[in-house]
Amino acid sequence: MRPAWSVILLTTLIGTGQGLFLALAAVDAFGEAPARFFLAGASVALALLAAGLAASFFHLGRPERAWRSAAMWRTSWLSREVIVLPAFMAAVFAWGAAHWLGIQTLWFNVAGVVLAVALFLCTGMIYACLKFLQEWHTALTPVNYTALGCASGLTAAAAMAAWLHPPLAPAYAAAALVTGALAYLTRLGALARNARLRPKSTLATAIGVKHPRIVQIAQGAMGGSFNTREFFHGRPREVVRAARWALLALVFPLPALLLLAGRAWLPLLTLAFLVQFLGLLAERWYFFAEARHPQNLYYQAIA
Repeated sequence: MRPAWSVILLTTLIGTGQGLFLALAAVDAFGEAPARFFLAGASVALALLAAGLAASFFHLGRPERAWRSAAMWRTSWLSREVIVLPAFMAAVFAWGAAHWLGIQTLWFNVAGVVLAVALFLCTGMIYACLKFLQEWHTALTPVNYTALGCASGLTAAAAMAAWLHPPLAPAYAAAALVTGALAYLTRLGALARNARLRPKSTLATAIGVKHPRIVQIAQGAMGGSFNTREFFHGRPREVVRAARWALLALVFPLPALLLLAGRAWLPLLTLAFLVQFLGLLAERWYFFAEARHPQNLYYQAIA
């Protein structure tokens, strides 16, 4: 599949925003921190969510009709995501406003956590529900989206705590290490699973011809088309391999070293977040590039 940067930015940014809010909500429910820490965290989470939402509009052919994407909420995970994302943003705003006004935040906290988990599920299931893309059609897809989002959110929370409330920074860093390790293991599991997959379709079933020996000698068209542009990444193997190595190095190993070294030191914790986010961009690019659409059997002369 062709990795669209609008979708890559959408999923990574909102995932980090969700993870950051969950990290803040945990301290709000079971710990203590000054109101300015929660206000700053809510502002950063909302900025990440808004940036992801803005990026998604570049993926729309007719942005003025974006509201129609919510119409199929009974059957479409995409429609459900379109509904849950602004609802979650409203919950985060209300939670931050409650802290600013000094009122009880319990129910805002609960609503935000429920919507964050629902949004992770919706985003992951958009891809996991596609049976014809074997690389995505697995329970590991929503699990990976959730785990990676929580890991990046906790790393961001550690950096924020080092800036605004240092006593919390070591705890957040430790939580980011544990969550990051779990996310890394589940992603490695998905990579190992996908490496063993074999296409269920063949060239014969792709073109509907029952013959024991079929040889394709041409694509069937002189130039590219929507199919060859949208369902194949179009990059050489070296680029795909580099993206894979980038995600393997940057999603967890290097950020883990920085988290262990930094603990409560703002520069290292900030660097850990930035490195990890770059790794998430590589991971999400590879996630899309790795998926092999069955139609490429027909277009294999170009794909």
